[in-house]
Amino acid sequence: MGRLGPTEIILIVAVILLMFGGKKIPELMKGLGTGIKEFKNAAKEQPADKKEEEKK
Repeated sequence: MGRLGPTEIILIVAVILLMFGGKKIPELMKGLGTGIKEFKNAAKEQPADKKEEEKK
């Protein structure tokens, strides 16, 4: 499998626009950004939790 070229990226974006429409895309991206932010916060908190368990 190779890398995604410009043609493939344009095709993927076109399919997403057809599926969701232009008005839904910003809402989807906002939700995705929020999810990524929560995941990063949870990942940062996890090592602290492990350290506390190791001390016990």
